[in-house]
Amino acid sequence: MDHVFAYVKGNTKKKVFKLISNHTLFTFDPSCLDCCVEYDPSHNLDEDSWFKITNFLSKSFCPDILKHSLDSKDYDNLEKDQFENISYVFSVQERDFYFQKISKGVFVKKKMIAFGETVEIEEKTTRIAIKDEPDAIYLKDDDMLVFKKLTIISDIFKGIDILFKEATNDEVRKFLGSPFIALSPDYQVNSVSKLNRRRITPALEALANMTETQKQQIVPYINEYYPTKLKLDQNNEKFVISNDDELKMLLYGVQERFYTTKFGGEKRVANSVLTIGKT
Repeated sequence: MDHVFAYVKGNTKKKVFKLISNHTLFTFDPSCLDCCVEYDPSHNLDEDSWFKITNFLSKSFCPDILKHSLDSKDYDNLEKDQFENISYVFSVQERDFYFQKISKGVFVKKKMIAFGETVEIEEKTTRIAIKDEPDAIYLKDDDMLVFKKLTIISDIFKGIDILFKEATNDEVRKFLGSPFIALSPDYQVNSVSKLNRRRITPALEALANMTETQKQQIVPYINEYYPTKLKLDQNNEKFVISNDDELKMLLYGVQERFYTTKFGGEKRVANSVLTIGKT
């Protein structure tokens, strides 16, 4: 039997309540799983694709409700006065869990005309709009979480945003102190945007995996593609960074996102990356 539960926010000791039983809240096409890719913040999903996180039970951000068997008889029904405190709902369908975040935008509080067997006027009541597809699905037999947008499910799976970690001030200083960077006086650590702080984390990892010879090739490689976009101090072999956009292009260069098409000879930059192997 399928069940629908609600997780409520606030200081209540009990967080999970039962909404309804014997009802399937979501439908999902299993063929979508053929388009799943392991989560990578550098990858922009195609419209029909989903991210996945495997071995989800072992992750620090896996909630307790997934770690233990769930029996609907152990949960109280949600009271009316708690309705607006719902943080998210989840539907247990067979063995899998379907999650939807509840934001203010999905609450409906209006007098409505209902079209059923007859036309009826419904007085002003509080309703929740259910999306066509869930925000996340936990596939129990595969121990895998699938989703499309990490920013949406970060309120459901607390701590999951560590996968899209912003660099600390120390890490930003470390990157900006690289031998191929010279900072403009008007652009310092505190000037770096959140998006670039997120890009700095994988860039530092990329630098750590480079040999000294490879690091020496960074400047000519980037300058080949962006001789006008990024100002190169020829005497010091350093790129002068004076704004966030210049830093973004430099970070793309460190991650080797510049390439030339094989047949057309076009120089391009990849704003989305999916690793498929190494040569």
